[in-house]
Amino acid sequence: MNYTLHQLQIFFKVSETKSITKAAEELFLSQPAVSIQLKNFQEQFSIPLTEVVGRKLFITDFGEEIAKAAEKILNEVHAINYRTMAFAGELTGRLKISVVSTAKYVMPYFLADFMTLNKGVDLIMDVTNKSGVVASLEANEVDFAMVSVLPKQIKTESVELMQNKLFFVGGMQHKKLKGLIKKKQFEELPLIYREQGSATRNAMENFIKGNAFSVRKKIELTSNEAVKQAIIAGLGYSIMPLIGIKNELRTGELQILPVTGLPIVTNWNLVWLPSKKLSPAALAFLEHVTASKETIIQQKFKWFEEY
Repeated sequence: MNYTLHQLQIFFKVSETKSITKAAEELFLSQPAVSIQLKNFQEQFSIPLTEVVGRKLFITDFGEEIAKAAEKILNEVHAINYRTMAFAGELTGRLKISVVSTAKYVMPYFLADFMTLNKGVDLIMDVTNKSGVVASLEANEVDFAMVSVLPKQIKTESVELMQNKLFFVGGMQHKKLKGLIKKKQFEELPLIYREQGSATRNAMENFIKGNAFSVRKKIELTSNEAVKQAIIAGLGYSIMPLIGIKNELRTGELQILPVTGLPIVTNWNLVWLPSKKLSPAALAFLEHVTASKETIIQQKFKWFEEY
């Protein structure tokens, strides 16, 4: 057998995600590149590692065993690399962060300088909805999470980063609407929701319930990008975080529509479990964020003050 570490990494990611497409995205590779390496890896075994049933990829029992072995090998390789850099006096280790989907527009700015200064630190960042983020925290799978609403079901420590504003947003069709949106107008508009478990959806539902609005038309989509594109296409309106629509507001594809009670203002928070034993890399990142957050906000998010 003559498989490479690269092939082990690809097969392990495929086994973890149960998807060639998702594995390619997480490894920043093209789908054909992953498929070719997976095929080359499979050719070194006489027993199938994967099987496709009804267009869905499954890992065989033998494949699961190989995936476990691959994980152990990859972890040992990481350990060797970390030890080498540690002997050279560099900060090393893995930094694992889970963020809600809209935080992907914020978190990279708080990571950029830290990652540039500490090349021995590997970053693993999962982007999901609030339910997924809280589940990762509860399972102790991550060092930190970034949320706009602190989870009530678990106790956490937190550092407040910056404001999160949610506005009522429309596309080109908004030109038919003039001035403040009245209750009757709001109730007649087709609304686009995020999926269950999303903090943005919870905020939108709480706003509608708090104002006793009656909603008749509803579309549900599973990402802020999908909601944004649907609004631009004219499918409806939604309450969206300001952070994700900066460019579209400036190009005129989207516009904030005035509604009494909006914007909803919360805060982005970096959170972690009090019982979590943070690694040197995680502790260094926490120190970096605490010390530099005001500078980052002033340099990267000054445009927030326009709204």
